[in-house]
Amino acid sequence: MGLCFPCPTEAAPPSPDLEEKRAKLAEAAERRQKEAASRGILNVQSVEEKRKKKEKIEKEMATSGPPPEGGLRWTVS
Repeated sequence: MGLCFPCPTEAAPPSPDLEEKRAKLAEAAERRQKEAASRGILNVQSVEEKRKKKEKIEKEMATSGPPPEGGLRWTVS
């Protein structure tokens, strides 16, 4: 018949150090987040470039201030 517990003469396998365990868990979490962020995207680099370009344009618009007087006209005919 089989036993569910190890023999009393066998030592328990050593558990990993807490720091090692935390590092592995953090690495796995980062990898999952990276995979989830790129899910459904064929070209990840292209998306990153577009996002950076959009942020740059938004930053330039925020620093330039309000548009000069008379920038847009509304005409009703």
